[in-house]
Amino acid sequence: MNAIITIGREFGSGGRELARRLSEELGFAYYDQEILKEIAERTQLSESYVRAIVERSPVTSYPIHVVRSFHPAVSPVMDQTNKVCQEQTTIIKELAEKSDCIIVGRCADYILRDYKPLRIFVYSGMAEKIARCRQKSEDTKDLSDKELEKQIKNIDKNRKKYYDFYTGQEWGDKRNYDLMINTSNISIKVAAHEIAVMIKEFRKNID
Repeated sequence: MNAIITIGREFGSGGRELARRLSEELGFAYYDQEILKEIAERTQLSESYVRAIVERSPVTSYPIHVVRSFHPAVSPVMDQTNKVCQEQTTIIKELAEKSDCIIVGRCADYILRDYKPLRIFVYSGMAEKIARCRQKSEDTKDLSDKELEKQIKNIDKNRKKYYDFYTGQEWGDKRNYDLMINTSNISIKVAAHEIAVMIKEFRKNID
């Protein structure tokens, strides 16, 4: 079975950067936005529409664990939502079976639970998240810290609603992850290196 790492993260915590650095250190495939593009292509829906479904709180849809048995949809919106959900599940499993990989978000830790992935959750203090957002994006320059904090909280609120609804688990709950990383006072580059060393050592011992 391939080695799989899933990374859940709070917005602004640096989880995506950690995933990229880990993929470089380990030589694993890295999947994030590519999954959205593939869903859009397979469903023939616009990428922006797919993003709206998979990155915001659910309204007319079913949890991942019951999608496979849902009855015919009663509306086009519900039908499309379930179609996107099913394609996401299919694509993530295909990627996991293809090679060693790291997958960011997308409820991958739950979808791939039978594949026994290393489930990582990345979080950080609000001050550090605000600073990281300002460093990474020019779009934040006209926002006050209070306004930016509100945006960060809203994004995380939607991530939590989406994850909790589709998995029946609690987003960010330590019981659902193998490794919790607080990036408030640690270099993401250093964190990625140390995790990579741990994984390499573990794989060497089981080979």
